[in-house]
Amino acid sequence: MTKTTLAFGLTFIATFCAALAASAQMAPARAFVPAPPGAIVERQLVGFNSEGIADRWPVLLSKKLVGSAAGRRFYQWYLSIYAPKRGAYRLRYESPGNGGPLSRVTQARDATIWFPMQEARIVGSAPLLRAGIRQLIVASHEIGADCGGATITIFGAKPGNTVGPIATVTNPCDLEAKIGADGASLILTGPYYAANAPLCCPTNAHATATLRYSNGKWTESPKYFKVD
Repeated sequence: MTKTTLAFGLTFIATFCAALAASAQMAPARAFVPAPPGAIVERQLVGFNSEGIADRWPVLLSKKLVGSAAGRRFYQWYLSIYAPKRGAYRLRYESPGNGGPLSRVTQARDATIWFPMQEARIVGSAPLLRAGIRQLIVASHEIGADCGGATITIFGAKPGNTVGPIATVTNPCDLEAKIGADGASLILTGPYYAANAPLCCPTNAHATATLRYSNGKWTESPKYFKVD
């Protein structure tokens, strides 16, 4: 290869890459319809119906200030799931509007405090049901009194080109989840309370269980946390 040929090839590649970049800049970004409430905290793309890039749905976790008192701020959290349709991302599920895991935050009567106090995070997505499609895993915690309650919510595709919760795991005070090493299970960690154990004194303060989907149902081993 001559120097002239090499130079021509490098120039062509540079020009082609510049054209691709310019095209990407000119392509209009898809709008979210309607826009998610408040400020976006986390976002993720999830292939609810297939692993194809074009079929991935945006999931947005956001929060909106509802009040403040004595230097403390109170937020309403939102989970918004959109589907690509007609050149935009269109809302298919929103919590608390369409249900859980998040509740409506309201001001306490005759007091400048709002309940429940909330926080949430996106754990990730994984092919928990079967290969080729993914489910979204969201962890949330709400406090109304005492230490509150924690929820792990699994979202999956539903009829009518929509999504919704397909399983929930709940526990008093705390519950964390991470995707298992096999990529198709959840590792749950939190305090385990036997039937008569008070909130102050869990039976096992650091219990761990594995959640899987097999033979058409969810199975947890050991059975430490409530699965619905």
